[in-house]
Amino acid sequence: MNIIKSTSFSVVIAMAMSFSLQAQSTSAFVTKKGKLTDEQLKRWSHLDLAKDSIPGMSVDRVYTELIKNKKSKKIIVAVLDSGVDTDHEDLKSVLWTNPKEIAGNGKDDDKNGYVDDIHGWNFLGDSGLENLEMTRILKKADDGSEVYKSAKAEYEKMLQDNMQGKQQVDFIFKAKQTIADYLKKENYTLEEVQAIESADATVTRSKQVMMSVIGQAGPNFNDDLNDYKDQVYDMLNYNLNKEFDGRKVLGDNADDLSTKYYGNNVVYGPEKKGALHGTHVAGIIAQTRNNNIGGDGIANDVEIMAIRAVPNGDEYDKDIALGIRYAVDNGAKVINGSFGKRYSPHKQWVYDAIKYAESKDVLIVHAAGNDGKDIDIESNFPNDSDDKKTEFASNVLTVGALNYEYGTNMLAPFSNYGKFNVDVFAPGMKIYATTPNNTYKYEQGTSMASPNAAGVAALIRSYFPNLKAKQVKYILMNSGTAVDSNVEVGGDPKDLRPLSQISTSGKMVNAYNAFKMAEEMSVKATTKKVKG
Repeated sequence: MNIIKSTSFSVVIAMAMSFSLQAQSTSAFVTKKGKLTDEQLKRWSHLDLAKDSIPGMSVDRVYTELIKNKKSKKIIVAVLDSGVDTDHEDLKSVLWTNPKEIAGNGKDDDKNGYVDDIHGWNFLGDSGLENLEMTRILKKADDGSEVYKSAKAEYEKMLQDNMQGKQQVDFIFKAKQTIADYLKKENYTLEEVQAIESADATVTRSKQVMMSVIGQAGPNFNDDLNDYKDQVYDMLNYNLNKEFDGRKVLGDNADDLSTKYYGNNVVYGPEKKGALHGTHVAGIIAQTRNNNIGGDGIANDVEIMAIRAVPNGDEYDKDIALGIRYAVDNGAKVINGSFGKRYSPHKQWVYDAIKYAESKDVLIVHAAGNDGKDIDIESNFPNDSDDKKTEFASNVLTVGALNYEYGTNMLAPFSNYGKFNVDVFAPGMKIYATTPNNTYKYEQGTSMASPNAAGVAALIRSYFPNLKAKQVKYILMNSGTAVDSNVEVGGDPKDLRPLSQISTSGKMVNAYNAFKMAEEMSVKATTKKVKG
């Protein structure tokens, strides 16, 4: 499912209910004093730990100190996601346009099987709401397998949790409306709620509830409440609803890989708001730099290929496998995958697609997931290790999420981790980027950490095109900043460990160090080729 959805706001609800090239070590840095300014927060992932005391990726230093007059090569980055708003003011100039296709003529000019695929392809067609994979498993006959038993147990717990969540959110919305009726306005501030004096017990109780909610969520509590309500209701009405079949409108059999040409070319889907996740991811990577609108992308010479394959619910293995192959066959050198799920009935289809990408020198950057769990133990698909111990491909970089606060709270509390299965960490809390209809928004999740890392990978591939995908993965893992101090893992204040114990590299991505390491490796590769 779209793994941007973290559990942070559910905590608010619960509270309301109860009222050189050697990587630098972080031991040399100090915690930033005071609150980040709005401008710092909007671009904290671009800032530098040494200069700003903010655990960003040192992107600005690359542009001010390293690039100068260096030449770059345009790199195509595929965003395999919920769709991308191709009309967005900050993305229009960085979209991939298929040079072999004539727009709007209704013909498959390039003979690739996808008619008028100008900016990519939409494998979901006009659908957008889906079951979770565990729901699909339970809709089939009980085969007595451990997978079925596990899915059933997890489904029942999730159903119960979301039923409770519905009670909570309904309770909050009732209190919210009571205050709105009292103040005779839908939008109100914490100060206005605090000033209420009433002998009505319902109003007094609602006042206490909303003071708690607004105090925790801040002035944008209305948006956060609506998002949380949508999340809970979508879960009950679609994701966990065994009677719902989102695939029906598409008319394709997700269990048959032989049918490959379905969907359409509208890469933002039936309505643009459904492409929020993918539009945000695309912006993190490539929103236009230094144009004084919105935020800045990480990479400055890339084109975004939009591939819509991730619904509200769990993605189908078939769509992901075909999406990866589409990206590879149409020239992408980096694929970002900000999605994930616990079960994968046709995982081999995706594994084969990953290996195909590896054979064509394409790097896949994937989000580690938002469950706050150890994915050396818990399953998280797709991945590059079927047994969680040995990698079957060298081109997958799995990324966990960081917070903007350097210190014990530096690891995002929702981020998955794993000594073997998480490679590196990147900024993932409160990331500011493009959203549909020329808007911008903060979002959080490993969904945001992945494109931050993918942006750095694209930057490296753009300026050093002679480096291979596996070399770029090596660079991002080995040039990062090592975090030696303990961080709180999985949101548990009692679980304190360094990044070296919860990831392969023990590092956070650093674009400045990566660029310098890439430059050295590129020169060596060129020299070796000349001598050879």
